Amino acid sequence: MIKNNSEMKVTINNQQQELEAMTVAEFAAKQQLPDKGVALAINNEMVSREQWAERHICEGDDIVILKAFCGG
Repeated sequence: MIKNNSEMKVTINNQQQELEAMTVAEFAAKQQLPDKGVALAINNEMVSREQWAERHICEGDDIVILKAFCGG
């Protein structure tokens, strides 16, 4: 199997995975994240939705997806 040069290793919610190079917006679409109730942090820094289309995911990034939920 030939490995695509754009593939990279990242950590998503404490699980190492391989992704193709993409923006946060493209990542969110691939993950089918809802339009509301989701926050995303990369390397312990929150990434605002306004930055998703411009922020690229890089090799070694630690991505945390936080989903809002009800309860108490």
